[in-house]
Amino acid sequence: MKKLISLILISCLGATIVSCGGGSDSSSSTSAATGTFSATGMMTSPRSMPTANLLLDGRVLVAGGVGASAIAVASADLYDPVSRTFHATGSMSNPRYGAASVRLLDGRIFVAGGEGVDATGIDSVEIYNPTTGTWAIASNMSTPRLNPTATLLDNGKVLVVGGYTYDSACCALASAEIYDPVSGTFSPTGSLSTARRNQTATLLNNGKVLIAGGYDGTNLDAPEIYDPLTGKFSVTGAMGTPRRYPTANLLLNGKVLIAGGYGENDTVLASASLYNPETGTFSNTGSMNTATGRQTSTLLIDGKVLIAGGYDGVNALSSAELYDPVTGKFSVTGSMTVPRWRQAEARLLNGDVLIAGGANSGAAISSAETYSRK
Repeated sequence: MKKLISLILISCLGATIVSCGGGSDSSSSTSAATGTFSATGMMTSPRSMPTANLLLDGRVLVAGGVGASAIAVASADLYDPVSRTFHATGSMSNPRYGAASVRLLDGRIFVAGGEGVDATGIDSVEIYNPTTGTWAIASNMSTPRLNPTATLLDNGKVLVVGGYTYDSACCALASAEIYDPVSGTFSPTGSLSTARRNQTATLLNNGKVLIAGGYDGTNLDAPEIYDPLTGKFSVTGAMGTPRRYPTANLLLNGKVLIAGGYGENDTVLASASLYNPETGTFSNTGSMNTATGRQTSTLLIDGKVLIAGGYDGVNALSSAELYDPVTGKFSVTGSMTVPRWRQAEARLLNGDVLIAGGANSGAAISSAETYSRK
């Protein structure tokens, strides 16, 4: 249970205790599935590429992002699912977007790196205390990191991997480091075999971390596994398709669903694949009905995965789909009230999903909505 919670918190959000199997049928379904989106309160600021993390009390912290002036913001909002409203909370010291975040075991929120107002990477880390509504500056990382991943390990430490420093066209990072919340310091750990940014990072049930896809000047396949016991990365089975900005979710059967993203020649992908940690291999599964990249994905209480929004290469999308691990198929579900990509998501304690901010027609938006299958 703890591992599922840790995983979904990066991409951030609760867990469940139902068991379900996986399927390998490569077909998709266009039949409608129960589920609706409804508009909820507006954030205090437009936010594209913010972080979103579920707090222990059920509220959601949405922080940073690209604001109304198309530059990074330091402000943050708290979403109250009871009143369905946002209100401002303490601001970070450093404006940032494209940062990585996780909820620590003590309930504080760790936010690392991102891009600042000068359009370069930052190495700073800040930690939000929900009790006081304030941020504290933590030790800096060893290097600036834009679009890294952060994963809460079973021992309570945080693995920060990859990203890039200043130039998105040239400088993907192979390095990784570990943050210890007890000492408040970073230490180096093993390096990736392939430098990358825009990858996924998924905590597996065995305590290891799957790093998949990304970009190093070209879109990558090249998955790797990080072992916290050895502090080293090792190559694992190939996905078979390069993917930049896909989404990843640990399923209740222990497999990992990797969906969408940008493939060869930046073609937007509808395909998805499953990683089996027991065999170290990927297999194809059903394809989405709509190709999408930079979407959000959320493991639901019933074990299905909600894929929402994203970008089809031309426009932001309002469409959403559900992946069923039992059948290995995607089915269409209710559409969002607003087309959006680069949004943030969090699964609420009641099982609903909060979708916040993002961009539409090139501009950051302040609207938010919730998805419910009730």
